[in-house]
Amino acid sequence: MQEVYLNPHQARRRQPTPYEDLLGDSIERAFASGTDDLTGLVAYLNRCGPSCPKNNGVWTEEIYKEEIALLAD
Repeated sequence: MQEVYLNPHQARRRQPTPYEDLLGDSIERAFASGTDDLTGLVAYLNRCGPSCPKNNGVWTEEIYKEEIALLAD
């Protein structure tokens, strides 16, 4: 019988871009610092980066939701 294991990248279709890596790292740091809601996460991203690719670099809750939805495709 073949051993079953979890591949954390099994759904990934390609390598993440540098921007996606930076965004993911920043989101992880925000949660590690105790941020636990969208408002706090957006404030953290505006404070620590990376800059939003839209809206002159400023994150909003709506833009964050749109960006994450685009990255999920």
